[in-house]
Amino acid sequence: MKRCASLFALSNLLLLAYVGMMRIPAFAQANVLGEWTTLSTVMPINPVHVALLNTGKVLVVSGSGNDPSISNYQAGIWDPVTNSITTQSIGWDMFCNGMVMLPDGRVLIAGGTLQYDPFHGQTRASVFDPLTNSFSDVQSMAHGRWYPTLTILPGGRIIAFSGLDENGNTNQTVEIYKAGSGWTTPVIAPWTPPLYPRMHLLPSGKVFYSGPTASSHIFDPVSGSWTLNVASTNYGGYRSYGTSVLLPLTPQNKYSAHVLIMGGGSPATATTEIIDFSAPVLSWQWGPNMSQGRTEMNAVILPTGNVLAVGGSLNNEDANSASYNADLYDPVTNTFSSAGANAFPRLYHSVALLLPDATVWLTGGNPQRGSFQQQVEIYQPAYLFTTDSSETVVPAARPTISSAPSSIADSSSFPLGTPDAGNIASVSLVRAGAVTHAFDMDQRMIELSFTAETSSNTLTVNGPRNGSLAPPGYYLLFIINNSGVPSQATFVKVFAQPLFSISASPASQTIPRGSSVTFTVTVTAIGGFTGTVNLSMSGTTPHVTASLNPTSVTGSGTATLTVTTDQKAARAITRKLTITGTSGSTSHATSVNVTVQ
Repeated sequence: MKRCASLFALSNLLLLAYVGMMRIPAFAQANVLGEWTTLSTVMPINPVHVALLNTGKVLVVSGSGNDPSISNYQAGIWDPVTNSITTQSIGWDMFCNGMVMLPDGRVLIAGGTLQYDPFHGQTRASVFDPLTNSFSDVQSMAHGRWYPTLTILPGGRIIAFSGLDENGNTNQTVEIYKAGSGWTTPVIAPWTPPLYPRMHLLPSGKVFYSGPTASSHIFDPVSGSWTLNVASTNYGGYRSYGTSVLLPLTPQNKYSAHVLIMGGGSPATATTEIIDFSAPVLSWQWGPNMSQGRTEMNAVILPTGNVLAVGGSLNNEDANSASYNADLYDPVTNTFSSAGANAFPRLYHSVALLLPDATVWLTGGNPQRGSFQQQVEIYQPAYLFTTDSSETVVPAARPTISSAPSSIADSSSFPLGTPDAGNIASVSLVRAGAVTHAFDMDQRMIELSFTAETSSNTLTVNGPRNGSLAPPGYYLLFIINNSGVPSQATFVKVFAQPLFSISASPASQTIPRGSSVTFTVTVTAIGGFTGTVNLSMSGTTPHVTASLNPTSVTGSGTATLTVTTDQKAARAITRKLTITGTSGSTSHATSVNVTVQ
């Protein structure tokens, strides 16, 4: 399937000429299809791995860039403000790593290439700091990983799974990284995963494996156990280099998970499938077809909740069968519509990211060693355009965020200033993406409920209820008006509070003087919380005393509250006793009533 570079370049030119002749002028339909443009700056290194930083810039990690002759391993930073790219050397070959964002905005890079042909995986890991633009190695993993997947968990820990180890064998273990602590002892999975498995953190706190194989599995990071074969795809085949997206978690769907898989295979399928985690029985259901078959494709969640499907080809690593038509999936109507057509073939090692201005950044493509697609394209979705009174297409008026907190806590509300408070339809959090090999390991969107105060130009927004919905880290915060136009985003840091609930039963009891009664205090962990909850009491008197046993609970558990009265306790008076559970900075309370006879 490999062709010489000159033939590849010639086929690109012919395809560009064809697309250019067939395309209706872009701006004339921009309010319907959006608009694709090509930037003047070209990518100087192969953009195999990219991540959106909380500075608004994009980290590009190339390593050897799929070229075994390169020993000067490279990374770079693309600045959307100046449209410039700066590169730097890195200490080891991070080509074919796994990469996600840590809660503090730094980037974890795990694994890479130890050798080519056959490929063996690196054990190394490194952290990139966007404030200093520098890489710092951290504790290495127990075994190598080439083509691993990293997935963030509710508390900010990171799972590493799969990849080829230092001997070229599939690494079947799960390792979990925590910043400042390093990696846990590897735990062997009871199955052999494919390379770059498609993994998603669910609102339950568990991790769902959606492909590319036909069988789906669920991992419980609390117990370390797997539930295998929870569902099987209708396609039945191997969706190689297709993609998988956790669809937006919204109040309308009660924050229930729905996962969409698209494309894959060679020749590639245009089919899609959806699994609904609110259904009583998990099963994949056919979704609508894309306009073209796609392998090596990309999918990007937009702030409106729609998903852009772009790039790929019918036959793997074949520019002659490149899929130029972009599709826009609407999860509400379960339909695809056209998103125009991009200009360059986007095949193996192409990448796409949502930017803070609500546009999509598209680059790369490397079907042969020694050459890659250097052009960078920007997609402006149709929501950024409208028509004036003469039906001329013009830029749409965008809502603006005048003030926002720099950080928000789970299970809390926060004020959001906007002069458009009376015209806002939705508020969305979109996690900064990290993309490689047709999959965004960090992508997720959460729609937040809110109330509007037009007199003060303020929205009171309810933050995500736990770290399983929105794991800690940096997110793009958008507001979308009633015309479906998003604002420019502001970055906010979502941080996890220890999550648990506390209750007591029975709610009330009567107690004679000089005797005791007991209540059961129950602490229930939420979203995989495993911390310690310290219990305390208030509301007692010298003659109505109480004790708790035990005085702390780890994760979920119970304690016994014993209330004792002496002969001097006042009769016929109901006293409220409050039990408070505290873990870190988070406290929850419950109460019981005691009446002395």
